[in-house]
Amino acid sequence: MPLGGEQVPQNLDAVAVRAWCGLALDALGGAREEIDAINVYPVADGDTGTNLYLTVESASQAVDAAFTGLDPTHPTLAEAARAMAHGALIGARGNSGTILSQLLRGMAQVLGADRDTDHADGRALALALRRAAEAAYQAVAHPVEGTVLTVATAAADAASGVDAPADGDCGAVARAAYDGACRALDATPGQLAVLGRAGVVDAGGRGLVAVLGALVGALSGEPVPLRAASPLLRAAEAADGVLADAEAVECQDVPAGGTAPAFEVIYLLEADDTAVARLRTRLDGLGDSLVVVGGDGLWNVHVHVNDAGAAVEAGVEAGRPHRIRITHFGVGDAHTAGAAQPPRERVQRGIVAVVPGEGLAGLYADAGATTVPTRPGEPPASGELVDAIRRAHAREVVLLPNDGELRHTAAAAAEQARSEGVRVALIPTRSAVQGIAALAVHEPDRRFDEDVVAMTSAAGATRYAELAVAERQSWTMAGICQAGDVLGLIDGDVALIGDDTTRTARSVLDRMLAAGGEMVTLVLGNDVPDSLGDDLEKHVREVHLAVDTVVYRGGRQSALLLIGVE
Repeated sequence: MPLGGEQVPQNLDAVAVRAWCGLALDALGGAREEIDAINVYPVADGDTGTNLYLTVESASQAVDAAFTGLDPTHPTLAEAARAMAHGALIGARGNSGTILSQLLRGMAQVLGADRDTDHADGRALALALRRAAEAAYQAVAHPVEGTVLTVATAAADAASGVDAPADGDCGAVARAAYDGACRALDATPGQLAVLGRAGVVDAGGRGLVAVLGALVGALSGEPVPLRAASPLLRAAEAADGVLADAEAVECQDVPAGGTAPAFEVIYLLEADDTAVARLRTRLDGLGDSLVVVGGDGLWNVHVHVNDAGAAVEAGVEAGRPHRIRITHFGVGDAHTAGAAQPPRERVQRGIVAVVPGEGLAGLYADAGATTVPTRPGEPPASGELVDAIRRAHAREVVLLPNDGELRHTAAAAAEQARSEGVRVALIPTRSAVQGIAALAVHEPDRRFDEDVVAMTSAAGATRYAELAVAERQSWTMAGICQAGDVLGLIDGDVALIGDDTTRTARSVLDRMLAAGGEMVTLVLGNDVPDSLGDDLEKHVREVHLAVDTVVYRGGRQSALLLIGVE
């Protein structure tokens, strides 16, 4: 920005990181369909743009949360950079999204090295881009040139070549990185045969160019126009069959059997470095496109395999996998035979539900719902809900967010799905037990509007409660609690503070049933014994006549105890 005829050096701080995330999300949103259309490597599944968007959306939400949690004080640059990297890690989707999360993690390692500084200068940004490229190469089992890795390296090379980056001008460094990435992207068809045959640039590299353009915009305050794909992209072919033409040649690292892997497997993994090293070796023998990113005990694992179960079992042996996503590429034998599979017929109606804990996920799945698993402190992004709606493959979808804090996220997902031609009804369930009540009256053969009304009525007539353990001393609606106290929350507010799980649960039940009720639903978390369910069921039978009780196991990641009364 000019000031007194001189150029003021541009620095990267926490506010700029937040702006970068927002601009990157906008840029990928605008380019998503184009990037999806040119996605032919490593698998022509047409979702790279969507996966990058979902990854950045998770990063952006994490940075926003860092600002909200520390309001009115801004987080430091180190805190914002780490939040961005962590958000991308837990939300990474697909091969390119996983690599992008590692690029951001590499940058955060440099930008977060000095926890006391509030900004980074041009030299630090250049070093961060270099570390990002190095970290991404290290994360990929078998790096291939002509991909996003090549584009990232070119960006780092160009950033390092800026004259006197120590003068503090991050804007000049970011612009050089962007220009270098653009040049490298245009060269990718000559480096990777499948791209040259399809007449496209690398989709992941195209996405990285959009992200770097957003960085330029965040630092300069001036928008960087969306850069059209290389002239090599023949628009008509992209729309009418470039993916099909490339299917037979898109995968270069094919298993010994001669066919491309059928499944993409992604999961978050809690494990130590030694276990992850063994996991890399194990997964490398099972399939290809192996990318393992992360560190400090939390990793994101991505691999293409034919045996999805074996890939998940390898994760179980290494540590604690969660947020497991298995996607069938849906191209069957087209990789070798060249025959496209007939499109799968849409079902009339589907249910999509956000659920905490694998036990509840199984319960909902048994009832026919498409589930979106979640963990405490890691709410799903709207893109994950949209993806689940697509996986339901239905003309009509009932969406159960099962959390009051997800109302805006669910509404955004519903609106996006409607724009894609799916009829979506959002039932504002605030707890998984309300979702269970809605599922209990669901009748897929009933008219859609009538089914939605019945499910909404059942959910609304269900009061919900939860038992949790206080993590610290704090003020509540029921008084001051101490760390370790058992809290009884009714309809989202703390109503009781106790020192014993069973006694507190009985008191919560009595208070809820004082207003009447015919059915009690209990969902036991992983940390409570089965005897708690037996005790509470007996208590209801003896104290509250004509009230039935049903008990479920929520499993890991669910609350200590969920209670529903209807």
